[in-house]
Amino acid sequence: MKQAESDTSAHILAVANQKGGVGKTTTAVNVCGELARRGSKVLLIDCDPQGNATTSLGIAKRGLEATTYDLLFGRVELEKIVTKTGREGFDLIPADQDLAGAAVELINVERREWRLSDSFAELREQYDWILLDCPPSLGILTINALCAARGVLIPLQSEYLALEGLAQLKWTIDRVREHLNQKLYILGVLITMFDGRTNLAQQVVEEVQRHFPRLIFRTLIPRSIRLSEAPSHGMLITEYDLHNRGSQAYAIFTEELIRREEAMR
Repeated sequence: MKQAESDTSAHILAVANQKGGVGKTTTAVNVCGELARRGSKVLLIDCDPQGNATTSLGIAKRGLEATTYDLLFGRVELEKIVTKTGREGFDLIPADQDLAGAAVELINVERREWRLSDSFAELREQYDWILLDCPPSLGILTINALCAARGVLIPLQSEYLALEGLAQLKWTIDRVREHLNQKLYILGVLITMFDGRTNLAQQVVEEVQRHFPRLIFRTLIPRSIRLSEAPSHGMLITEYDLHNRGSQAYAIFTEELIRREEAMR
């Protein structure tokens, strides 16, 4: 069943890739941080039962009063689910392992693909940007995120096998757009963990440019130990090491993302 969604003030993006370890959560949290630093009001919804976006922001999963699981099933009032991250203009709806059960519980639920979209409808006017950090799968949680979003941001690790996953993800997005969310579009592919010293990394970039010439972002996120370390301290890369190459790359990328998303509106 297709659903036409009315225009909203918020830019709503799903950060998706069914392959794990591609820098998806790192991208989601740091782009949100950059958007907030530029004065936007931002909400990040953690849609992954692993809750990596939640812990990356320094929020302990143990003892959470409400999560994305409660959001999906309407069990808690919205104002009790939205969590302050301690960063101005940057809020979070956290996730923990309870969300893993949602896939089973949603099987017989009416409008199961639209549960997430329906659940935060009233928040759309309260934020400039809403990003959905998807789990590393193409299951019902990712489908919910794709139905809730307008654009899809695809982080892609600069390794050869990642290209196979990209084709599968694009097929899924096309099916969702055809049968469920006709306004869904791919905002772009972001190359992550790029090591310019290797031929393979450059070959992956060239392959993506060849197959998806209008989708690949110009900015390349470099492989960086500091980027990998920041989440373990519950910090954004700008908080952990402002002058790191990764920090500078995400700042440049966010500007590119804003320009491209504004052009899509």
